[in-house]
Amino acid sequence: MKKFHSYLYSTLLAAALLIIWEIGAKAYNKSFILPSPAEIAFALWELRSVLLIKHLPPTFLVIGIGLVISVFIGAGLAIWMNASKAAERTFYPILIASQTIPIIALAPIFVLWFGYTIWSKVAVTVLITFFPITVSAFDGLRSSDKNLKELMLTMGASKKDIFFKLDIPSSLPSFFSGLKVAVTLSVIGAAIGEWLGAQAGLGYFSRRMMTQFDGAGVFAPIVLLSAVGIVLFLLVGFIEKALLKWRKTG
Repeated sequence: MKKFHSYLYSTLLAAALLIIWEIGAKAYNKSFILPSPAEIAFALWELRSVLLIKHLPPTFLVIGIGLVISVFIGAGLAIWMNASKAAERTFYPILIASQTIPIIALAPIFVLWFGYTIWSKVAVTVLITFFPITVSAFDGLRSSDKNLKELMLTMGASKKDIFFKLDIPSSLPSFFSGLKVAVTLSVIGAAIGEWLGAQAGLGYFSRRMMTQFDGAGVFAPIVLLSAVGIVLFLLVGFIEKALLKWRKTG
């Protein structure tokens, strides 16, 4: 019942904001700058074939490839830093520094390096998503119970046993928390990459509509991008619950 009430409040708040937006947009009466939710919904319906068939697949491919690379790099680097203090002292400051550089400033450089191929967009997505995965996985590995580790050592467990039977299970909750953040950021990364240089994709389509002063057309792919981020977040949450059933407290 409490969960139902929380969803109810969120739904009511979202509905209230949409109503205020609708009234404000109608009063402003400049749809090329501020389209109403109704106009955006109509544009989304009118453009559904173009958006879903032509522009969604390239964006989804960028997101998928970027996330796979980020998980591989992030988890691998987290394991390495957990196993080696020298690696931690070497790479952790670089990880922090990498997040102080504005992504919007690096995206054009990736376009220069990789051209208008998919890899310029993937590079932006990886840069924006690997940090939360790496840091969360690293913190999760360091959070394993030291007493359990000493107990396993006294019982003759090897480092391999400790890693797979203690460190990895202990790190999974933190890893999935970081992955939830990463999947939402991946949508932003793909959109930024496509906005600055692409021939297809939801970000590219939004930029193209902006040059035509089509406000509803600009917002329509943004709504679809938001939906993709929500679906990916829920998918990660579903996988997390399926794999971490031992976390349930009843």
